Amino acid sequence: MPQKNKIMKDIVILYSGGMDSSVAIYKHAERIRLAVTFNYGSKHNLREIEYAARNCKKLGIEHHVIEIDLNKMGFVSDLLKSGGPIPNGHYEDQNMIKTVVPFRNGIMLSIAAGIAESIGCDKLMISNHAGDHAIYPDCREEFIETMSKAISLGTYNHCQILAPFTNLTKREIGLMGKEIGVPFEDTYSCYNGQEIHCGTCGTCTERKEGLAGFDPTVYLK
Repeated sequence: MPQKNKIMKDIVILYSGGMDSSVAIYKHAERIRLAVTFNYGSKHNLREIEYAARNCKKLGIEHHVIEIDLNKMGFVSDLLKSGGPIPNGHYEDQNMIKTVVPFRNGIMLSIAAGIAESIGCDKLMISNHAGDHAIYPDCREEFIETMSKAISLGTYNHCQILAPFTNLTKREIGLMGKEIGVPFEDTYSCYNGQEIHCGTCGTCTERKEGLAGFDPTVYLK
């Protein structure tokens, strides 16, 4: 009797435990060898790690937490513990630039590329989306394409970046997750890092838009 072709586990995913990366990890679970979550010193990292670990356990995916404290390296961002209060508003609002962590995705992708090559994976997955483009330069299509080329040139196995949500809206990602049964109650987004989502920061605002009509999240406002 012929055997079914075994699906290659060739992906290392950057996994925050948030809405977008959770849709990605559930959608591509069969190909994911390893999920990495970065504890980089943000106000919401510990919550993210908790939810990321929960979903990886549910899916049977190996999960590593990478420790890099950007607070100690002189990075300036209100998203970090060393920064000011988290501003309220939408990602498109000018004040949300305060939450940009300089070159965060570039740093994380570089580390993940080294890990991927070390364990024999030639794909990295990141869950940037169209709503990020307004203020986060390292979420834009031009950056991802250029970074993918650099990583391919810098690795023996020509590792490449997969960014399936680059041109999708938060709503489109939410609907995709709904269709495949992503447990959004087991995802975390709030930049303030509170047990209950604040409901007013940029990522909470977009989460509400993305999950409208089927949102299990409890918000303070």
